[in-house]
Amino acid sequence: MKRPANPGAEKGKLVAYLNARLLDPASGLDTLGALLTVGDQIADLGPRLFADGVPSGVEIVDCGGLCLSPGLIDMHAFVGEPGAEHKESFASASAAAAAGGITTLICLPNTDPAIDEPAIVEYVERRARENSLVRVQPMAAITKGLKGEEMAEMGLLVEAGAVAFTDGDRTVASARVMRRALSYSTLFGKLVIQHAQDPSLSRDGVMNEGDVATRLGLAGIPVAAEAMVVERDVRLVALTGARYHVSQVTAQETLEVIRAAKARGLKVTCGTASHYFALNENAVNDYRTFAKVSPPLRTEDDRRAVIEGIKDGTIDVIVSAHLPQDVESKRLPFAQAAFGAAGLETMLAVALTLHHDHGLSLNQVLAKMTAAPARLLGLSSRGQLKAGAKADLMLFDPDKPWRVDVDKLKGKSKNTPYEGLPLTGKVAMTVVDGLKVFDERPGS
Repeated sequence: MKRPANPGAEKGKLVAYLNARLLDPASGLDTLGALLTVGDQIADLGPRLFADGVPSGVEIVDCGGLCLSPGLIDMHAFVGEPGAEHKESFASASAAAAAGGITTLICLPNTDPAIDEPAIVEYVERRARENSLVRVQPMAAITKGLKGEEMAEMGLLVEAGAVAFTDGDRTVASARVMRRALSYSTLFGKLVIQHAQDPSLSRDGVMNEGDVATRLGLAGIPVAAEAMVVERDVRLVALTGARYHVSQVTAQETLEVIRAAKARGLKVTCGTASHYFALNENAVNDYRTFAKVSPPLRTEDDRRAVIEGIKDGTIDVIVSAHLPQDVESKRLPFAQAAFGAAGLETMLAVALTLHHDHGLSLNQVLAKMTAAPARLLGLSSRGQLKAGAKADLMLFDPDKPWRVDVDKLKGKSKNTPYEGLPLTGKVAMTVVDGLKVFDERPGS
């Protein structure tokens, strides 16, 4: 299944979604009702819509009481094109994203070559239009070649379509370079996103520093490597007035720094990946390389602190941190294995543990993956259910149990830390620009 190159070709098509539990995190809407799309936009919604019946000529989708929400926006995913198509391509990543309810995929610039020039931004957008089921938008590199030395041409990259700036899974270690990047970013209003892990402190480390690493005989990465980078960058934000985002917060110490920055009114936000609140460092017992991620999984206390950070609003977004790796990269001794976990198809279900186990409402959980990333990235027509918004929709059953079977995952790489584990919450249908790109409803 592939989206038409011009979804507007069906702009007159009317589709009525009936018998749905409508969830809109942006407004707090949670009600039984219906929703109408016209082409690639939402036309109307509410509990009384179609109370007198559906007019003729309107396609009907019976949601069967399942939840209908905005499609997810994942603002931290690696796609292999260009340069690592054997690990993931736009076709395979978008198939996995669609199965996970993700309608907008924000891809990292750490490709080969890196997304550090306008021509590469345009190439990525063109390839995605031609091969992707979901919408793909690239972030551009902060520095040329992701080397952390010379700034990329931010203005030209914004004109080409870059939605934010980051060096992906590399930290901008130079305070001077980061200060300049933050200063220039204020001219364009774009977010600067940091992978917070001091290279000198984390060099040669492969997991969280502590008792577990000592017992396993593995080199550790201290929490200080994360917190120190954020402390430095917060000072630079105060100097520049820029918008700054920590891509993946993993530890209580870092959360304390971010809380203090927010209390001062600084434009500091942060995200976390689902594995940082679902797993802890014990997941690497028996040297499980599928649980080797960057930053590393932390202690149980840190895991609980991340959950509290989500609940109190310190953490703004939840991301997949999708980093596919092939078998040759993961079936190695732990110290030599590549970092990264596949996360597109499990992001929703793992996030729903916050609802099932920790008391958050469905809208509170969904907000971290819809309205919040849309707001941070300036995607004003997405991430919400309202008239005039893009018809990017996710139909899901929050209570459906399933078990992660790597053979059934749609991505090319199967390096999930949840292999064989039971999860609750499953996507039934995904709609992008008003067009179904994934449909697993009975009888579909």
